[in-house]
Amino acid sequence: MEQKTLYIKLEKNVEITSEDIFLKDLGSIYCEDDNIVNKCKCIKIGKLRDVNSRKIISVMKIIELITSQQPGIQVENIGEPDVVAERIEREKTKKWKEIVKISFVAGISFFGTAFTIMAFHNDIGIIKLFNGIHTMITGVESNGYSIMEIAYSIGLTAGIVIFFNHIGGKRITKDPTPIEVEMRIYEDEVNQTLIDSADRLHLEIDTDK
Repeated sequence: MEQKTLYIKLEKNVEITSEDIFLKDLGSIYCEDDNIVNKCKCIKIGKLRDVNSRKIISVMKIIELITSQQPGIQVENIGEPDVVAERIEREKTKKWKEIVKISFVAGISFFGTAFTIMAFHNDIGIIKLFNGIHTMITGVESNGYSIMEIAYSIGLTAGIVIFFNHIGGKRITKDPTPIEVEMRIYEDEVNQTLIDSADRLHLEIDTDK
């Protein structure tokens, strides 16, 4: 009898809404035999009893469960060696709460950025700098509304828009924004820390050692 191979591609972080964790929740599964795929998808890996709780699941435990229920099958993992499973609320956040959160973050970002720019300009004395350049070139002092201030303001705005790769809700290019990149790095570091901590404290769902 030809040995079947089951390919699993585990994600590094998954969110589930139910108490029970099934293999289908942790990533993608493929096998030439659809019957094996359907059976493996329903394999129960563990439980998350509380909302916002997490469990770290090792691929070794997953392989152990698969091979115990499907003897003779060969399992190949082409994804992550560990999965961070987190249970979230089934109901979505209410619309008004989302609006309040977005408005709060937008307000902090706007006023915080504005204060930072003004503080930087005050530190370097940009008004005196522009006035000095204007006087040197034209021979008269600037009234504070010369072409230099206008061009600088336009250039600063354009630089911010290009850097963050957004105009309103639209992207300028298909590349991820710097914030998205930093958030991905942060998420990866958090997940790796959770995995390392669980392994050190023996809290990871793994094979018996």
